[in-house]
Amino acid sequence: MKSQIAGRIETQDGSDEEDSVSRQAFCQGKDAGAAAGRKVYDSRYGSKLRRQDKAAKLEQAGKVAEQEGKAAKSPSSNPLSRWRQKQEIKKQYAAARSAGNTGKSAAAKGAKSAGNAARETGSVMERLAEFASKHTHVILIVLLLGLVIMVICGFFSSCSLLFAGGSNTVTSTSFVASDEEIRGADADYGALEAALRSEVAHVERDHSGYDEYRYHLDEIGHDPYRLTSYLTVRYGGYTSAEVQGALRELFGRQYKLELREETETRTRSETRIGTRLVVDRETGRETEVEYEYEVEVEYEYRILHVDLDNRGLAAAVEESGFDSAEKERYGLLLQTRGNRPYLFQGDIYANASEAYLDYEIPAELLTDIRFANMVREAEKYLGYAYVWGGSTPEGGFDCSGFVSYVLNHCGNGWSVGRQTVNGLLNLCTVVSKDEMEPGDLIFFQGTYDTAGASHVGIYVGGGMMLHCGSPVSYASVEAQFWKDHYLCVGRLP
Repeated sequence: MKSQIAGRIETQDGSDEEDSVSRQAFCQGKDAGAAAGRKVYDSRYGSKLRRQDKAAKLEQAGKVAEQEGKAAKSPSSNPLSRWRQKQEIKKQYAAARSAGNTGKSAAAKGAKSAGNAARETGSVMERLAEFASKHTHVILIVLLLGLVIMVICGFFSSCSLLFAGGSNTVTSTSFVASDEEIRGADADYGALEAALRSEVAHVERDHSGYDEYRYHLDEIGHDPYRLTSYLTVRYGGYTSAEVQGALRELFGRQYKLELREETETRTRSETRIGTRLVVDRETGRETEVEYEYEVEVEYEYRILHVDLDNRGLAAAVEESGFDSAEKERYGLLLQTRGNRPYLFQGDIYANASEAYLDYEIPAELLTDIRFANMVREAEKYLGYAYVWGGSTPEGGFDCSGFVSYVLNHCGNGWSVGRQTVNGLLNLCTVVSKDEMEPGDLIFFQGTYDTAGASHVGIYVGGGMMLHCGSPVSYASVEAQFWKDHYLCVGRLP
């Protein structure tokens, strides 16, 4: 950088050289002071500055002499003009001398500032070194205290992360809304189901004029913990008023009610009245008499099919568009029941459990081949999860889906299709409880808000049944809950 500055000084004219020298000297002094430790340039640089200053003065003097010579030679000069020229020359010379002095002053001040900064820095370092040599034990104590503070801060930082992680775990497995709001939202969903049930019940009143009504109805109902888990993932701490739109949207995905009209051309016998002449054999008199006769006629037979499809709340939630993180939390909430297992204790489908009750059926009962076939098929699915509308091992079972599947696959020749609880009851002959035998179906009512039979299991003897509660499990029919909801016993054909 020094060579660049010198180059600029040597190549510029006199006036620029003086300004450049001044600026360079000032900047050099400022840089030296800021560096606080850098040495002052050696005497060669000062000599160079003096030579440059001298050269500048000589060049300026030459210019003055040249101007004086021109003035002397000028034919138009007079005493007054020559006096003015001399005054102007004196001003120029004074300005040149002033610029030279300013440059030297700035360079001297910069050098002095740099020297003072270097001396002060050296003095501070010397004092620090002297203090360190005299107070070594104090420095060691300070360092040890600093190390201890760092360790303690690291410990509390780790603990805070641990506690934060534990807090996040509890939060991700817990329902956020209040019990009142959770139950309120579930009741609102139940109200939608009740309205659907009422619509189905009044189809014949609201759609009169058909010759026949054919019903193909899935059960109506939902798992309240599944509903609450869905709402928690989607809304967090919600109120029942805030989720009305979501409830209707979910309900629309779970249920589909369809009315289909079918017209058949049928024939039937109709009684007609005709007349004919009857001749009296004695008198030969003819008399017209009426008579009845039957004819086959075609007519239109109108059928209204009432189809209610319950796809299950699990399938409806699956279509909600949850990302992977939301699906994971949804699964955790289902497993933990939101850490509130008391919320829906009156609902047998709400209190899911990983464990199931097993039972050893007496060997003598298994000598009945038909019953043994049912048990062998049914026990394959012990522990399978309860899923509303489910009817396969892959998708889970509900109570009627489970019994229907066992009947269709146990090898006894039944082919009943997918029946509802009431559909299974219609296949059976009702017998008294005293006549109940292993292999009979046992029906219950009022286990949730629906008309007629609401739950079914396979009776296995000894006061036990095998059913899809939550999950597929054995259960005692003598438990108070089942005694309170008992409806009847049905014997399969």
